[in-house]
Amino acid sequence: MTAPLLTLAQILNRLTLTARWTLRDHQPGSDGRCPLCRVPDCAVATAARNLLTTLRQTRWTGDGDTLDPWQSR
Repeated sequence: MTAPLLTLAQILNRLTLTARWTLRDHQPGSDGRCPLCRVPDCAVATAARNLLTTLRQTRWTGDGDTLDPWQSR
């Protein structure tokens, strides 16, 4: 679905998948360099790692720590 009516969850899921694919493609080889960029410290892989870290830190897990906004106290 490429319609402009994607939910936030769908957008976050697509960002997560894209970052994971990027990390897989930019996995350092035996010489420690990125196989696509041919540099030891790949900026693309770093950006993908940072995105996944940010998504992991900000995603609500539903463990009960946060009060549901529709739920009364």
